[in-house]
Amino acid sequence: MGKVRAVCISDIKGIPKTDIESAILVENHGIENDSHSGKWHRQISLLSYDSVRNFESLADFNIENGAFGENILVEGIDLSKLPVGTILKSGDIRLEVTQIGKECHHGCEIRTRVGDCIMPREGIFARVLKGGMIKKGDDLDIEFLPGYRFAVLTVSDKASIGQREDKSGDLICKILEDANYKLAMRQVVPDERDLISKKLKEMSDEGIELILTTGGTGFSKRDITPEATLDIIERQVPGIPEAMRAESMKITNRAMLSRAVAGIRKSSLIINLPGSPKAVKENIEVFLPVLDHAIEILTGIGSECAR
Repeated sequence: MGKVRAVCISDIKGIPKTDIESAILVENHGIENDSHSGKWHRQISLLSYDSVRNFESLADFNIENGAFGENILVEGIDLSKLPVGTILKSGDIRLEVTQIGKECHHGCEIRTRVGDCIMPREGIFARVLKGGMIKKGDDLDIEFLPGYRFAVLTVSDKASIGQREDKSGDLICKILEDANYKLAMRQVVPDERDLISKKLKEMSDEGIELILTTGGTGFSKRDITPEATLDIIERQVPGIPEAMRAESMKITNRAMLSRAVAGIRKSSLIINLPGSPKAVKENIEVFLPVLDHAIEILTGIGSECAR
């Protein structure tokens, strides 16, 4: 649960805002009498109080509420970790997160004095879905978190040239979308180690929370998906493939031949899946019940709220 620490406005854009303790939020407009209000997607700006205090400890001066141009300072929630589409509530008020960060004003006083500004990377913006009075000390909670994004990388020489239908990729998409995950990227590549690694990096660099590969986990000389994955991950997550193999062993002893790995790169969880649709379904069912929690912890949201 978060707590409102300040409510700030300004009548001119591009300058620090003034703490006014309380304000009226107007539906599909923003804060009453604030310069950023209007019928657009950045009606209100929010910043984590803890981020401001951490930044202040590195500066040589006290930072006043509203100094970064934020309308609302919130304690207890790492706002920068929230995905676009998150719904925040305070009493009857409802805010929808529309943007994470933005380019800093070139004339920003804090950037001029310190050489840095947290608003571009840690500030968030929202539009007012339902208005009302908001004031210092009010609770601010997360009412809804949209489904996490996922990407699918099918590794198959034949599928990459259209000689085989990507049935496993289709099945992964159906299972994950039924679980409220949002498809962000899907690609098919041949069994080429450098190309697999390159695509996994691209997906991770996009900030996609979950990346699933299918194919290339067996004993064939062309099966190098695990090696390509190990080339780019920063930390291994051995428990996931161990659990998949253990559960699959109940069905067939050939499961011990799987070389699938799982790991973390940046804020992405990468998991290797087999190439057959039947095995894909069986393996996803193993980790799906803990997937939300794993990604919440990985992205930093899990320490603040439950979905």
